[in-house]
Amino acid sequence: MPTAPTCRNGIVCRALVLSSFASFLLTGCEAPLDLDAVREQSQNALKRTDFYQAMARNEGVIVLAGNTGALLHSEDNGETWTRTPLPTNDSFIALDACPDGSFIALTFSNILWHGDASAINWTPYTLPSSEQMMTATCSPDGSWWAAGSFTTLQNSSDQGSTWAETSLNEDAILTNIQFLNNFQGVAAGEYGMLLATEDGGENWDYAGYLPDEFYPHAAWFTSRQKGWIGGLNGFIYHTTDGGESWTQQASETKAPIFGFVKGKAALYAVGDNTTVLQLTQGEWVQIPTQNQPLYLRSGVALPDNHLLLAGGRGLLLNIETPEAASASTD
Repeated sequence: MPTAPTCRNGIVCRALVLSSFASFLLTGCEAPLDLDAVREQSQNALKRTDFYQAMARNEGVIVLAGNTGALLHSEDNGETWTRTPLPTNDSFIALDACPDGSFIALTFSNILWHGDASAINWTPYTLPSSEQMMTATCSPDGSWWAAGSFTTLQNSSDQGSTWAETSLNEDAILTNIQFLNNFQGVAAGEYGMLLATEDGGENWDYAGYLPDEFYPHAAWFTSRQKGWIGGLNGFIYHTTDGGESWTQQASETKAPIFGFVKGKAALYAVGDNTTVLQLTQGEWVQIPTQNQPLYLRSGVALPDNHLLLAGGRGLLLNIETPEAASASTD
């Protein structure tokens, strides 16, 4: 498989691939057309037409997923990538690594793909619900979970052979789901809704509501009590009581927040306009990046205090975090 390099502190190095050319005349002569560079660029694993939505990793592989069936993996911390050919053009919207090192990836067509630890071999599983699923995760006990519209949650404890489904029968979309251990989990959704389970997902109940029915684009919890939720206008809310109350933390951006990335010593938020924020002493401080009108949506921590971040138009950034990353993440 062809591979493509990643630039440090910048966008993936590649040229714009032109899909068609028009012949033109110059001083009465037809200009020669050299397609060698175009053919070379078309073989690159990373493409400018990719819109990356999610990233996950196990001990040996990083997986990157996006629109129109884009699924890639890297075995060298993002230095080079291999594109995984799948028999689908469906867009991937969620991705997670499981405790056994395998991966699950959700497409917008309600298909959950299971990949082995090498991220080379993938098997599709059609989810049983007619409701639109929007997010997916692996719980610490290895169960697969998906959540979405009409507060619907689906799970499989036998790797897709059978499925269970539950709903709170609310006309609201669940956008984020996370399990903290074998028993405790949280799910954030439309209208500022926060759900929680204390029994491994057997039962879900309301845990609280965010101010002004805030719509959560991203959520990250470090315990059942302590978590963050981000969304439009650069707003990031923090709870220390399991969602019963929320405090808006100071943020150095007005750009929408689309994801959280847990580093080795700090928590980071990413969003539109290549926004990267670091939580330092209760405030979200901006880390300088190339100013691009492109979103960042997901990422993973790399060795040596680096983050690998992905977003729109094939955007893939490898940035070094400040030494202040060791500051408090409260």
